Amino acid sequence: MKQLSPGSSDRIELMQTFIRIVESGSLSASARQLGVSQPTVSRRLQALENMLGQKLILRTTHALKLTDDGERCYRHARQLVNNWYALEDELTNIHDEPVGTLRVRAPHAFGQDQMITPLAEWLKSAPDLKIEWMLNDRTPDFVAENIDCAIQVGALSDPDLVAIQIAEVPRYIVATPQLLSHYSPVKELSQLAELPWMALSQFYRTEITLRCPQEETRQTLTIEPRLTSDSLYAVHKLLFSDLGVALMSSWIVEQDLAAGRLVHLLPEWQADPLPVWLTYPWASYYPARLRHFFAMIKQMVPNLAGARPTGR
Repeated sequence: MKQLSPGSSDRIELMQTFIRIVESGSLSASARQLGVSQPTVSRRLQALENMLGQKLILRTTHALKLTDDGERCYRHARQLVNNWYALEDELTNIHDEPVGTLRVRAPHAFGQDQMITPLAEWLKSAPDLKIEWMLNDRTPDFVAENIDCAIQVGALSDPDLVAIQIAEVPRYIVATPQLLSHYSPVKELSQLAELPWMALSQFYRTEITLRCPQEETRQTLTIEPRLTSDSLYAVHKLLFSDLGVALMSSWIVEQDLAAGRLVHLLPEWQADPLPVWLTYPWASYYPARLRHFFAMIKQMVPNLAGARPTGR
C-alpha cells in the first residue's frame, strides 16, 4: 500500500475534499463549503491523485469532468468516508450525543417564525452541536449545496429523496373588513371570483381548488390576481393595504382573525392543507446529529401553532 509522505493531509481529509469537489461542481464552491482556500483544495486533489497514481478530474475552462478512475474513486470514497464517520461516532461518541455541524434548509417564513424558538431550545440541550439554518423557499440541491436535510412545505419535485410528512398546515381565505365593505357580503363560492386577489406563486397563481367536507364536493375557482409574490410575509403585509383577498397559511393569520383585523371567508369551503416534509438524501449511515434532529423535528413541528398532525 502506498504511504503518504510526511506532512501530507490524511487520506480521510483528501477523500472528503474530493467528494466535495465532485458534488459541488467546482474547486471554488468546494473551498467555500469546506472553509478553506481554493489553493488548499487544489493541493489536496493533487495529493490524492499522486497517492493513487491516477488522474481523477479533468479541468476545462468551464467545468470539471471525472475520469473513469475518478468515477470509481468517487463511489468508493463516499462509502469509505461514511464508514469512517460510523466508526468515529461509535468509538468517540459513546453517549450518542449530537455533535458537529448540521446544515438545514427551511422555508423562509416558517423557518424564521414558527421554528426559531423550539430550535433554540434544542440547541441549548446540545452544547456540542452547531447548526447552519438556511432559509430559502426554493427546492434545495442537497449535493451541490452540501445540505444535510430540509424542511419543505407543499408539493415535492425530487422523487429520489427520503421524504417523511411530519405535519400539515391548514389554509384560510382571508381579507380585511375594509376591503369587504366595498362588496356585497360573500355567501356563495362564485362571489369569491368577483373580488380582487393576491397570489402566492409557489402554491397558487390563477386558480384555487376548494372542498366542502359537508357536501363531499370540490370546486375549482379561477382568479385574476392583482399581485403575485413568492413571499408569504409580503402578501400578509399587503392584505392590510386592502389590495385583495388571499389564501394564507393559518399560522400567519390566526392572531389577525382573533383580533378582527382579518375575516375568514366561507370557512365551510377549505383548501387542501399544505404538507410539511422532512427531506434528506438516502445514505447508509446518518450521524447522531442528524438522527437527533430527525427525532426532534418529527415531534416538534406537528405541535407548532398553526400546524397539525397529518390527516386531521
